[in-house]
Parts: sequence; structure tokens; C-alpha cells
Amino acid sequence: MQDNNLQMRAKRKGKRRVENGILFGSILLCLITLAAITVCLIMVFKYRASQLENETVMQELEVMQEMYTKEQVDVLLAEKEQESAQEASQQTQEEILTRMKESMLSGEGAVKMLRQFYPDEIVMVDNNQYYFIPILDTVAHHDYKPENFVHTVDNLIEYYEDEKRISHKGIDVSKYQERIDWEKVAQDEVEYAFIRVGIRGYTEGEILEDDTFAYNIRHALENDIAVGVYFFTQATSIEEAQEEAQFVLDALEPYDVTYPVVLDVEAVTGTNARAGELTKEERTQYCIAFCDMIRQAGYTPMIYGNLKTFMLMLDYEKLEEYDKWFAHYDEQAYFPYEFKIWQYTDSGTVAGIKGDVDMNISFEDYANGR
Repeated sequence: MQDNNLQMRAKRKGKRRVENGILFGSILLCLITLAAITVCLIMVFKYRASQLENETVMQELEVMQEMYTKEQVDVLLAEKEQESAQEASQQTQEEILTRMKESMLSGEGAVKMLRQFYPDEIVMVDNNQYYFIPILDTVAHHDYKPENFVHTVDNLIEYYEDEKRISHKGIDVSKYQERIDWEKVAQDEVEYAFIRVGIRGYTEGEILEDDTFAYNIRHALENDIAVGVYFFTQATSIEEAQEEAQFVLDALEPYDVTYPVVLDVEAVTGTNARAGELTKEERTQYCIAFCDMIRQAGYTPMIYGNLKTFMLMLDYEKLEEYDKWFAHYDEQAYFPYEFKIWQYTDSGTVAGIKGDVDMNISFEDYANGR
């Protein structure tokens, strides 16, 4: 009985050892498997990380390589230029709008505003029509500097160079100034006067001497005021232009005229104006005929006019050789081409003259040959 118990215990112990051995083996196998999986995962992760790193490096290398190719640089420059152009265009538009607003608020009007934006063209309006006339490089330009024009307390305009006044104060008169006290005019430092010698009627075409011509030229000279004269033309042919020139030469014969002899070319409104339908070419030829006769007689010919005269009525290029007297009533003379005399207002005040008178500055001292 005792032997049987011992045998049974021995069998149970043996069985327990076997079971423990199987369990330990299973655990060990699991640990080994887990370790193997861990190692594999680590290797996979390391490989993938290495692969990603290599891909990143390769992409960076490719980008760097592309950045330094000529094609890529050209593309980048083109994009940058387009971007800069867009920025500049936006800035320019903003500047234009600002300047437009300032011009309108200051009351300058549309024409002055447009002149700021079209510096290479002469902008003008006539009969409610706007003109944009290209400024020619083939015609001589003046070199007067805007900053050299000085506006005095007496509402005069003077021109200075190197702090020295080089302009000369002058007036132009006709019967509309009535009887002038030329002694007082001289005391008001007027250096020269253009005196109207006569006109051709714009309907009948008759040549008439100005009612005050003889009185004005004689008394101006007696008070040491240099004189020039002007004639208002309405010639409709070369023969009439030469007739006007001969009339002027005959009227000047007794007098010492040292300033230019001027052909006054202005538009006459009205349906009866005999010269109203002349072409630019016709009117230009009549100017040449007049000026050539004046020059042959020993005087300096000159043409008087405004923007309409020189830009719409005459062929300016064909008249470049003749001196110009430009009429423009503003703080600056808006005209790019050469002119020797500027009529800057028709409402000036001079001692000895009742009412308004045209004021001029001359950039040349004709009386003394300078």
C-alpha cells in the first residue's frame, strides 16, 4: 500500500516536470519570436528612415541643381520682372489717380491735368475738341528753365540766369489803349513797345492804318523806348501778303525800328471771315511771302501767335527760320519750341496807360543786337 503511494507521487512529480518544461519552452519560444519581430521592425524602420532621408537629400540636390540652371534662372527672372511690373503698374495707377485728384481739387481743369500725363505731346483744346500733337525732335527747342522765371510783387514776370535778370520788359499797344502818356511809360521802366501799324479787314479785305500808330511810334521813340511794329493779317493770297508787307515798309520809313516787324496771325471767328477757310499750307506760304519781304528790307521778321496759330493754322516746321512771339496767358509758357518774346498777360498795368495792356518779356535785346 505504501509502495503504491510512493509510485503515484513519483509519477505526479514527473508529469509536473514535463508540463513545466513544456511551459518554459513555450515562453522561451515566444520571447525569441518577439525578439525576432522587434529586430525586424527596427531594421524595417531604419531602412525606411534611411530611404526617406535619401529621397529628401536627392530632392534637395535636384532642386539645387535646377536653381542653378540657366533655364531656371531665366524663368525666375521673368517671373520677378512680371511681378515688379505689376507692382510698378499698380503704383503708377495710384500716383496718376492722386495727381488727377490734386489737379481737379486745385481747379486747374482738364487740359492742365492732361498735360501732366502727356509730356511728349502738346495738349490743347479748340472748339471743344482736344488735340494731342507729338512734340518734334526735328525742330529746335528752347532751353528756358521753369525755375528761372520770377513773378514779382508787381505781377510782372522776369527771367534770370546766374542771379542776373536777362529778360526785357515790354508792351504792345493799339488804338484800344487810347492816348498814352509815353513819358510815364518810360518812367515805369518799359524798354520796348510793339505798336500796331495796321490791319487788313477780315470781311472787306481793306488795309487800314491803326488810328494811333503815328502818335504812338513817334512819342515812344522820343522817350527812348525801342519800338517794333505788328500788322494783323487777313491775306488770302501771296500777292495780298506782299501787299501787306509793302504797306508796313512804307509806314516804317520815317522811323528807327530796332525791334522785329511782326505778322500777327490769329483766327477770326464768324462766317464772314475772308481767311477763315484757308488751309494750313496756304496760310504758311503767305507768312513766308510777308517775312521774306521784311527781311530783304533789312528788318527782323517775326510771327505772332498762340498755340492754335502755331499748331493748327500754320506748318511750324516750314517757319522755323523766323523768330516767334508766343502768346500764352499763364505762369509758364506752355510751348516746347524756340520763341524770342512771350506775351504772358493781356491784363497788365503800366503807368501812363489807362486800363489793361498786354505785357511781354523778350529774351533778346533786339535794340542792342543781343
